[in-house]
Amino acid sequence: MGSSDLRPSKVLIVDDDVELVHMLSEYLQRDGFTVRSCHDANQALADLADNPIDLMILDVMLPGRSGLDLLRQLVPDYPALGIIMLTARGDAIDRIVGLELGADDYLPKPFDPRELSARIRAVLRRRETSAENEDRDASVEFGSLRLDLTHKQARVRDQKLSLTAAEFRVLYRLIQSHGKAVARDELTEYALGRKLTLYDRSIDTHVSNLRRKLDQAGAKDIVIQSVRSAGYEIMERAS
Repeated sequence: MGSSDLRPSKVLIVDDDVELVHMLSEYLQRDGFTVRSCHDANQALADLADNPIDLMILDVMLPGRSGLDLLRQLVPDYPALGIIMLTARGDAIDRIVGLELGADDYLPKPFDPRELSARIRAVLRRRETSAENEDRDASVEFGSLRLDLTHKQARVRDQKLSLTAAEFRVLYRLIQSHGKAVARDELTEYALGRKLTLYDRSIDTHVSNLRRKLDQAGAKDIVIQSVRSAGYEIMERAS
């Protein structure tokens, strides 16, 4: 799995639940990861400055600065860092905001440590491995939209879109398949590197964010259509 084949992937757990952190650390270490932990946002920033990591497991509810506040700082400062948010079960707002801010994925508490380990591997695999057709093509255009696959940037005419890594991949897969709907489970596997699970609305959140950002950028010629029982389809709007 890229660099993780040469060394154990380094994971930092940021959560103020000491018992949970201890349990997760032991499990993930047995599963082959190098694990460190801290219990608030300031500790996390200090640790990260001195010790590079591959992925952070970040709880939303932290003492002092919240996990979401920390996430706002991490995404622009550490663009290569994988981030999985831990949220309270049923708190959809935190999940939506976390994904909007650039988290790769989320897990609601309580969860099975095996599921967390699988999510970590999926995020690392997606971040380390480029799809063959992305390597082959330098850019893709669709209506007023242009994707720079080398730098993972999107523009509507001359205006740059601020997209998360997952949003970029969702948009690219939709454009690849324009003319037909892409199933939610396919988008989940491609953009998030994992299987779609029951009650999982992550892809719907990413699509909703894309619609909003395209509209704000003035891409009136592009629409992402929901297709009942099929998924999503990107289309050029008739003028």
